[in-house]
Amino acid sequence: MLPAVDEPMRVFVTREIPEVSLRRLAEGLPGARIDVHRGALPLGPRQLLAAARGASALVCTLSDRIDAALLEALAPPLRVVATFAVGHENIDLDAARRLGVRVANTPGVLTDATAEIAVALLLACARRVAEGDRTVRAGRFAGWSPLAHRGHAIYGSTVGIVGAGRIGFRVAATLHRGFDCRILVHSRSEQQGLDRQRAWRELGAQFVSLDRLLASADFVSLHCPLSPDTRHLIDAKALARMQPHAALVNTARGALVDEAALVEALRAGTIACAGLDVYEDEPRLAPGLAQLENAVLLPHIGSATHAARDAMGRLCADAVIAELSGRAAPNRLV
Repeated sequence: MLPAVDEPMRVFVTREIPEVSLRRLAEGLPGARIDVHRGALPLGPRQLLAAARGASALVCTLSDRIDAALLEALAPPLRVVATFAVGHENIDLDAARRLGVRVANTPGVLTDATAEIAVALLLACARRVAEGDRTVRAGRFAGWSPLAHRGHAIYGSTVGIVGAGRIGFRVAATLHRGFDCRILVHSRSEQQGLDRQRAWRELGAQFVSLDRLLASADFVSLHCPLSPDTRHLIDAKALARMQPHAALVNTARGALVDEAALVEALRAGTIACAGLDVYEDEPRLAPGLAQLENAVLLPHIGSATHAARDAMGRLCADAVIAELSGRAAPNRLV
């Protein structure tokens, strides 16, 4: 049951999100007070606690640490946390479950947008696009030359997809159908691989070990979740297994890659290039990464299309409305 009008429900939103989401919240929770932190930077832990106190619902982002201490301080009256993301490693799900706080995320709606960025980074690495842009802007372009600025062809190359979920499949399908790429896949979840086996077979994809994928692929694209088992999945040893002309693309989670080891591998020519949209200690970069010509660096824009971000906001709003109205959000995690 919704609270009486004289006891307004409060929803706190930790960052500015699309206005369509806020309108949806207001329409679905008539009389509710909806507060939004509109600052340029995320709130610190103490600021977040002070701002969210008394809220029945919290709409957060991956930048917000929703740990046990915060949840214990806010619940009750906190009843639901909706994260404006697919990943949820910033939220203590065990604490939420223990305290009876529901948690929901935004799966499915950012698949195409994130796959586009992965393919864009792969193209940028292969054809040295960002490096070429810097050359022209700096006035170093002296005209066409037969040996200048050569990259590696994508057509007919071998692409390794680490993680067999929606985004990994979309990237694989785009590269196989559009560029005639041979697809290798590594999935830590055998069941997930089996569930998608038919679709992957239609791409001619082979499920292989991570070692074989790294040793065989011209391009490696990461699409797996972050967990204790996958943290630093790509470390110095993994990078050493890759081919010297290979490129690594990460649009999943920054901590999948040991960033310091990656810097050394790029400096030494262990691999040719890396394209990153996420970082291990975001927004900070590992020392030396920003100075490397063979690194293409984006500001975490994988889901940054109008359509994807609006859809993520609607899912957050719908989850809050459902849970505060006594219904289960379809994207409920706990």
